[in-house]
Amino acid sequence: MNPEVKHIVSELRHQFYSNFAAAMNMPVIITGTSYSSNSPIASWMDRRQRLNYVNVYAYTAPDEFVPLRPFILRLAINKSAGRVTMIRKGQVCRGLNLLWDFELTVLPKEILDFLPWIVNLVEAHDKGSPLLLQSPPHSFELKAPEVGFFNNAWTEKAWLLANPTIF
Repeated sequence: MNPEVKHIVSELRHQFYSNFAAAMNMPVIITGTSYSSNSPIASWMDRRQRLNYVNVYAYTAPDEFVPLRPFILRLAINKSAGRVTMIRKGQVCRGLNLLWDFELTVLPKEILDFLPWIVNLVEAHDKGSPLLLQSPPHSFELKAPEVGFFNNAWTEKAWLLANPTIF
């Protein structure tokens, strides 16, 4: 990634995590970069005392070798479950939530629009009711599993930018 893109990703991640923490109806911990993680994450405990986390990162981005590569972000919930997150002293934790993961691929200008929808998605999943899910702020393509919640979505604009030769 070039320095400008790194700065944009950092700013969008900070804004998303801060607003996510403020909007959640439970405590959210935002961890910084460390030797054990590539980027900050926001984590929370669900009603079953399982640790969940969200990570915002560049899916593709221009760099010095491919300056015209599209700039696309990915928001991942509970992906790469091997990541280590700090747990507060005295907090009960039954381990990482390995039963649910979700990825949303978006353009940088779309990610903050999805904040209320992501909070709603987390709450609907925690309550076990996909029927509580609101409409997304931007149209997207779903990769739906046979049963339960979908776990992979691309906004229409991100998909078109990443796959320009398909259409």
